Formats: sequence, C-alpha cells, structure tokens
Amino acid sequence: MKKSLEEKKKTARTAYLFISPFFLLYAVFGLFPMLFSFYLAFFKWNGLSEMTFVGMENFNFIFTDPIFYEAIKNTFIIGLLGTAPQIIVGILLAFALNSTLIKFRNTFRTMIFLPYVTSIVAVAIIFGVIFSNQEAGFINYILSFFDIEPINWNIQNWPVKITISIMVFWRWVGYNTIIFLAGMQSIPNALYEAAKIDGATVWQQIRLITIPMLKPTITFVVFTATIGALQLFTEPLVFLGRNLRQEGITMVAYLWKDAFVYNAFGTASAAAIVLFFIIIIFTGVNLLLTNRIGRTKKAR
Repeated sequence: MKKSLEEKKKTARTAYLFISPFFLLYAVFGLFPMLFSFYLAFFKWNGLSEMTFVGMENFNFIFTDPIFYEAIKNTFIIGLLGTAPQIIVGILLAFALNSTLIKFRNTFRTMIFLPYVTSIVAVAIIFGVIFSNQEAGFINYILSFFDIEPINWNIQNWPVKITISIMVFWRWVGYNTIIFLAGMQSIPNALYEAAKIDGATVWQQIRLITIPMLKPTITFVVFTATIGALQLFTEPLVFLGRNLRQEGITMVAYLWKDAFVYNAFGTASAAAIVLFFIIIIFTGVNLLLTNRIGRTKKAR
C-alpha cells in the first residue's frame, strides 16, 4: 500500500512538472497582466514615472469621454456586421463542402481556409488597394460605371465600418466554415438520405437536420465570435493606421491608443476593466438564451 501510494505521488509530481511550463507562462503573461490592470485602473501612470493613486478618476474620465461611447457603438456595429453574416455563410459553405456532389472538395476546403492564415500585413495591403479613396481604387472604379461619386472609405463614417466588417468577414469566415464542417461530418448520412427519399429540398435539409444537429457547434462559434467581435483590434489598426479615426475606433483600439499613444495607462486599464465586464455580461446572456431554448424544446 505504501509503495503504491508513493508511486502515485511520484507520478502526480511528474505530471505536474510536465504541465508546469504552461501555468508559469500563463501566470506571467496572462494572470499577472490581468490583475495588474485591475490595480492600475486606480492609479495615474505614464509607464515611467511613479504611480499616483487617483481613485475612481480614471473611470470618471472614460465615462465622460464621448469617444469612449463612440468606441462602444463602433464595436457593436462592426461586430454585428462582420460576425452575423460569417456564421450564416459559414454554415452554407460547410454544407456545400460536405456534399458529395462537389468535386475537389479538399482543394476548396484549403482555399477557403487560406484567408485565416494569410499575413495581416498582406490583408492590409490588399484591402488598402481595393478600398482606396482615389478614383482609380478598385471599388470606386466599379462605382464610377453607375455614376456614383468616389467614396472615402477610410474617412467617412459608414464606409469605414463597412470596410472593416468586410475585412473581419473575409478573414474569419473560412475558420468558422471548417469548424462547422467538422461538426457536420459527425451527422449520420442516413438522415440526409432519408430526407431525400421523403422529397426534402436542400433548404429543408439544412433547416430541419443540419442546424438542429449542429446546435453545440453553433453555440461554440457564437460564443467565440462574440468575444472576438468585442475584442476587435487588428483590422481597424491595419486599415486606419496608428492614428485611429473616431469613425472606426473600437474598445480595444481605444484602450491601446490611451496606453501607447497618450501614455495614459490608468485610463487604458479602466477601459479594459469595463470591456472585461461587458464580455462577461454578453457571454452570460448567450448562455441564458441557449439554456432557455433547450428548456423550451424539452418542455414541448
């Protein structure tokens, strides 16, 4: 018994030793910055001088800053425009790629995943050319055939939001398609064959078989997409540059600008805390809605 107990302890120590690098890295680069942000939110600090305790002053500043509310509004608008279509299109593309009627499916799967692994610098260059403000810009050139004046894509309010949303859609739709495709491959083909025998159309197969069977996958994608939309930063930065305009600034871009442009780490930390609680609230709402739908169906 003693030998067995000692062997178990030795095995446990060995296992903890192997997984310890992850916990050490997480503690240094994950847990510590998060706790330090909560601490720093109550101080004034430019990154070099001594920290000065200011209490709730940083929160008072961001809650009276109109750009902060503009950043929240932009985050929700861009997130909705960029996330909702990619979930719908991702399901349809995954259904098509899962169909036996399409040839070279592996080739198409690889091609649709390429935007996700493409360098963000290359993405910025491509979209900078496509959505150029000049008349010779690709989109403006096409619009000229319809007698539409050139649009300032990185200056005007809605064109900025639409362009960034398209970037988000283009970059992430392939990733979500592959996740949906993995979920669809676990659905028995017998269900589709039976539906075809009964005369079900493609849309009826998607609505009555694919979507209900994909509910866990859809829930996962919605959660990750919601969190990603609320943390949107890279796309606005690469499209608008370091001097982020009010029309396209998001919450993460707002706190980044406060910290690394204005050297106001206190207000940036306060904004990060507000974003943290917004993410928690929206995740909780998603969970509540998902559980409610499940209870409704069970009750029936």
